[in-house]
Amino acid sequence: VSTQSTWGVERGRNKATLNPDTMPPRPANQTKPKGVKKPHAPRNHQLIPGVGALSRSAVYSKTGRWALKNKTTTPKQTKAAAPVAAWYAAEDAPKPFANRRTAKPGKVRASITPGTVLILLAGPYRGKRVVCLKALPSGLLVITGPHKVNGVPLRRVNQAYVIATSTKVDVSKVDATKFTDEYFRKAEQAKPKKTEDQFFAQEEKKHVVSADRKADQAAVDAALLPALKSTPLLAKYLNSRFSLKQGQYPHQLVF
Repeated sequence: VSTQSTWGVERGRNKATLNPDTMPPRPANQTKPKGVKKPHAPRNHQLIPGVGALSRSAVYSKTGRWALKNKTTTPKQTKAAAPVAAWYAAEDAPKPFANRRTAKPGKVRASITPGTVLILLAGPYRGKRVVCLKALPSGLLVITGPHKVNGVPLRRVNQAYVIATSTKVDVSKVDATKFTDEYFRKAEQAKPKKTEDQFFAQEEKKHVVSADRKADQAAVDAALLPALKSTPLLAKYLNSRFSLKQGQYPHQLVF
């Protein structure tokens, strides 16, 4: 027998053993052991490599796909197409992104407490020593000079632009409950339309302090002055301006 005929006999024997249609039935007393999976046997076995025994239509009817195709399904509701505009812009208008950020309460440094003497590092009063009254929920600090000592009024400052010192002032007699973020917020005023002459004219805007703000400043100064007088040279210390000389480095100083 030639090698080619022997190969064909062996291949036909293996095909017969693997084909589930030609396999002999399992005896009734033989049970399938647990945990052993049944070997996969395709429905359309191959006669030769690349040629199946069943056609595509036969496999289609044998696998039952026709039953799934004939099932009645509710059609999806499609949205009506938007009407096409007769005019559209030549350039796409930019759409702002949705802001999903939420405001978080600000954290104040442990070295900054009510009554701590601070050194301002920015703004019109930079270099001045001031007294911290309280910290607001926004993270800003309410400070004052007092105004009668060094001319710094009630205002809000960012803790990033201050240096906290070890000097403390008794602020227990100061009522700072009314000083909130809304207290310092400026009221929005509608700007009137200007003519050409008014547009180029230079107007000097003068900031007018309200009577309520002056009364609050006087009340805070009256509560702080007795505490400053009780400590020698404390008022002069607040009145002096902070500065660095040649050879002095702020990271090496102890405040």
